Amino acid sequence: MGKTPAPDDNDLRLFHTGEHACGYWPERAARDLVLDPRDPRLAQRYPLALEWGFRRSGDIVYRPHCHGCRACVAVRIPVDRFRPSRSQRRCLKHNRDIEMRICQPVRTDEQLALYRRYLAARHAGGGMDGHGAVEFDQFLVGSWSDGRFMELREAGPPRPGRLLAVAVTDVTENALSAVYTFFDPDFTQRGLGTLAILRQIEWARRERRRHLYLGYWIAGHAKMDYKRRFHPLESFDGRGWHAFEEADGASDKRLDDGTAPVGGTPNDNDNDSGTA
Repeated sequence: MGKTPAPDDNDLRLFHTGEHACGYWPERAARDLVLDPRDPRLAQRYPLALEWGFRRSGDIVYRPHCHGCRACVAVRIPVDRFRPSRSQRRCLKHNRDIEMRICQPVRTDEQLALYRRYLAARHAGGGMDGHGAVEFDQFLVGSWSDGRFMELREAGPPRPGRLLAVAVTDVTENALSAVYTFFDPDFTQRGLGTLAILRQIEWARRERRRHLYLGYWIAGHAKMDYKRRFHPLESFDGRGWHAFEEADGASDKRLDDGTAPVGGTPNDNDNDSGTA
């Protein structure tokens, strides 16, 4: 935790996007702060960008920078200090028959079919339910990131077993970043979204990485509030990381002074059945 070095504006170019519809609160306008996507050093700068509260979507590294709103708070798990709650332990026990596989980020027909089923069931009419192979690669893979697909499968035989979930995960020297998770909508009772995070924590510990970045927490938002159930949690206040407190993003999340702190977009992990 502590203060995070600020980006050097003379060395790394940052851009503001124009206003666009907020992916979380449709009645609000949002805008993003974006690292120069043409910078050839973007892959090298990405680990530091995560420390500044940025996220990746395809080849774009962004941090929402909305006028008068701080609803979204960047959060991460310090994996060495994480201890699962009682319900998270139940989730692990209930899913002990599920195997984890770490794969190269190369789309398969099986993954694409699951992705499209997930979007149709969970985000119908949200603008993503028409995604195909091109959108899958643009949104989840990109051209420069060092990522992996963490697959969750039923144990065989036959092998490999049925694909239940895919957690798109970026890998840096000291951290993992949970980019997006999609799962079989017919198995919501398994708590696959929660299980994916728990398995990512195991993965990070095994490889001695310090943090798992979860993207943005939004107080009271049905699809994003679940992240507060992972303890301990750290949050980014625009200057540095500190112990998470729900007051960080509570109240009305609207500011009257025109400040433009951290925000969020729909490119994030989605909640599951509330197992955690």
